[in-house]
Amino acid sequence: MSDTSPVDPTVLIVGLGMIGGSLAAALKSGGYGGRILACDPNLEEIDTGLEMGVIDDGGSDLAALVAQSGLVVVAVPVLAMGRVFEQLAPVLGDRVLTDVGSTKRRVCEAAREAFGRLPVNFVPGHPIAGSEKSGVAAANPALYRHHKVILTPEADTTLAAIATVRALWQRCGAEVLEMPVDRHDQVLARTSHLPHLLAFSLVDTLARQDERLEIFRYAAGGFRDFTRIAGSDPVMWRDIFTANRDALLGALDDFETGLARLRAAVEQGDSDAMLGTFDRASHARYYFETLLNQTSYQTMEARQVQYRVSPGGSVNGRIRVPGDKSISHRSIMLGALANGVTEVKGFLEGEDSLATLQAFRDMGVAIEGPHQGRVTIHGVGLHGLKKPAGPIYVGNSGTAMRLFAGLLAGQAFDTELTGDASLTKRPMARVADPLRLMGARIDTAEGGRPPLRIHGGQSLKGIHYDMPMASAQVKSCLLLAGLYAEGETRVREPAPTRDHTERMLNGFGYKVDRAGDLATLQGGGALTSAPIDVPSDISSATFFLVAAAITPGSDLVLEHVGVNPTRIGVINILKLMGADLRLENPREVGGEPVADLHIRYAPLKGIDIPVDQVPLAIDEFPALFVAAANAEGTTRLRGAEELRVKESDRIQAMADGLEILGVETTVYDDGIDVVGSVSEGPNYQGGQVDSLGDHRIAMAFTVAALRAGGPIAIDDCANVATSFPGFVALANKVGLELTEVSA
Repeated sequence: MSDTSPVDPTVLIVGLGMIGGSLAAALKSGGYGGRILACDPNLEEIDTGLEMGVIDDGGSDLAALVAQSGLVVVAVPVLAMGRVFEQLAPVLGDRVLTDVGSTKRRVCEAAREAFGRLPVNFVPGHPIAGSEKSGVAAANPALYRHHKVILTPEADTTLAAIATVRALWQRCGAEVLEMPVDRHDQVLARTSHLPHLLAFSLVDTLARQDERLEIFRYAAGGFRDFTRIAGSDPVMWRDIFTANRDALLGALDDFETGLARLRAAVEQGDSDAMLGTFDRASHARYYFETLLNQTSYQTMEARQVQYRVSPGGSVNGRIRVPGDKSISHRSIMLGALANGVTEVKGFLEGEDSLATLQAFRDMGVAIEGPHQGRVTIHGVGLHGLKKPAGPIYVGNSGTAMRLFAGLLAGQAFDTELTGDASLTKRPMARVADPLRLMGARIDTAEGGRPPLRIHGGQSLKGIHYDMPMASAQVKSCLLLAGLYAEGETRVREPAPTRDHTERMLNGFGYKVDRAGDLATLQGGGALTSAPIDVPSDISSATFFLVAAAITPGSDLVLEHVGVNPTRIGVINILKLMGADLRLENPREVGGEPVADLHIRYAPLKGIDIPVDQVPLAIDEFPALFVAAANAEGTTRLRGAEELRVKESDRIQAMADGLEILGVETTVYDDGIDVVGSVSEGPNYQGGQVDSLGDHRIAMAFTVAALRAGGPIAIDDCANVATSFPGFVALANKVGLELTEVSA
C-alpha cells in the first residue's frame, strides 16, 4: 500500500460518519488507487458519500461488501463494535481488519467475544483527531494530516497486517505510532477523556444555576476555549466514558487529589504552593505546545536544521552574548536547595538550562520565570525536594546529568536521569563509580551510560577522592553529594578546572575550603539564598573572539564576559597565537570576575598549546581549531583526550570537517595538529560538513566561513539552541551571512 505498490486494495469503511468519511476523503485526495466502499445502515449517508465523491460504492449489506474488499475499517461507536464484529466473524476470512475506536481494551474484548480470539489479521487503531461535527457531510480530507494514529497490535498480530494498516494511515498524512492496549487507554483517559468529562461537568454545573444567563453573558474567551469540547456528541462521549471507565476513574482520582492540594493552598494562603502548581502547569502547557510544533528541547533531536554561511564578511560592533551555561545550571540547583528566595539575573534561556529548571519544578520547587533572563527561585532547603512523577530529562546537558547525579544520590526518593540521543552515548561511570564509594546506589545502562537510576534513602559518607582526570563536572558532582554525606568530602584534581560550584556554595553560605588542587567541605550544613548575576558565557564569546581574530578589519567588544581564572584558557591561547585581545573594565559580580573583551584583527601564528591551558579551555577547542586553520604554521594540541567524550568526538569531528575544507590535520589519541595558512584571500575552500549534532562544532564551522573561498553548509545544527539561543541573529548582527534552514 506504499506509493510504489502496484495495486491498492479495496477498502471497506463500516460506519460512514465524520471519522469514516474523513478517512475516505483523505484517501481520495491522496490519489489512492483502490476502490473505497462504505457500509452504513443509514442509506442517506451512503448517498451523500457518493454525491461528494468520497466513496465509489456502498450500501447496508455488510457481507456482500466484505466479499469485495481486502481491508475493513470499522468506524462505528465503541459500544456498537461488538455487533459489527459478530457480523464480520463468519465472512472476514484473511482480510485485514482495523478500527478507529478510542478505548482499545473494550474494542479488543468485543473482538475476542465475536471471533473466539483476537484475529491475527486484526490491528486495533485509534486516530487522535476529531471534530464536534458529525456525519459524512462533515468529512475533512485534511483531518488526519500531521495528527497521530496509535496502533495497538498484539504480539501475534501479523507483520503484514500491521504494515497494511500503517500504510493506510500514512497515505492520509498521519504519524503512526504503536503502544500496548492498556497504556493507550491510560494515556487517552488523561489527555482526552478527562478533559471532556471536566468540560461537560463545568458547563452543566453553571447551566443548572439560576443566574446562568448572566454568567454566560459575561464569560470571557478562556471559558469558551475550555468548554468548547462540551459541544461534542453526548451519545458518543457517554459510550467512551462507559467503555473506558476504569482508566477514566483512575485519571479522575489523580485529578481530584491535585485539586484538593490546590484548594488547600488557596484556603491557607500558601502562595508558594499555588505558584508551584501554576508554574508547573504553565510550563507543561508550553512544553505540550512545543511538542506539537517540534520546537522543544525535548524534541529537538527530531528536527533537522542546516546552517548555510556565505564566505567573507567582517566582524565589528559591541555585543553581549547569553549568560554562562555552567553558572545558570548551578544557580537553579543551589537556589532550589537553599532556604529562602533566590533572584537570578542573566539566566541563559537555552534548552539545557531550561531542562534543569523544569526538573526542579517537577520536584516541587516554585520557580518564577524565566523572563528576559530573570528567574526567582523559592528554595525548599536541602531536604525539601519531592519525588518527580517520572524520569528527569536533562536534554543534551552532560553538566546537568552529572551534577544531578550528585545531589540526587542523597535524596530519600528514587529517581531516573535521562537525556537526548547524544547524551545517552556519553560515559557516566566517572561520576557513578565515586558516588558508589560514598554509599550511593546507582544503576547505569551498558557501558556506564545513561539513563542513570538512582536509589534513594542511602546513607552517604564523605570520601577523599583523587580524580584520575581533570573534570569540573565530576568535582561538582561529588561536592554536591558531599552536602548530604556524613563527614568530610575532599576532592583533588590533577589540573585546575572551573570552580563555579565552590564559589557559588560559598556565596550561598556553605563553606568550601580551597587549597591548591584540593576542595573540601563538611556534610550536614545548609544553604541560604543569595542574589546571582550570571556573567556572559566565555564559551559562547569564544566563537566571536575567533571570528574577529581571523578576519581582517575586525574590531569587536564583548561585554560582561565571565573571566573566572579557571575558564580563561581561550584568552591565554589566543594571546599566545598573537591575537590583539584586551580585557577592559574588569570587575567582580556575585563572586565571579567579569570584564569586557576587546579584540581586533591581527595575524595569528601556530603554537604548541601549553598542556596546563588545556583544562582551562576544554570547551573552546572547536573554535580554537578554526583559529589554528587561519594561523601561519602548525598548531599542536596534546593532553586533550577529554575532547573525545564530549557531545561528539570533537577531535575527529573537527578534523573531518577541516579536511573537507582543505585544511591539513593529523589526529592523535589525545590531540591534533592543524596546519594553518595566512593570506590576503581565502585560507581554505568551502564545503558541506556534519556537526554530528554537536552545537560547538556547528558554531565553529560557521565562523570558519569568514575566511573560506566558498559557502559552508553545516548539517545537524538543532542543538545550537542548547547553549546559545539567538546565535544566528547575533552572528548576522556582527557581520556574518548565516541562514538557518529547517529540513
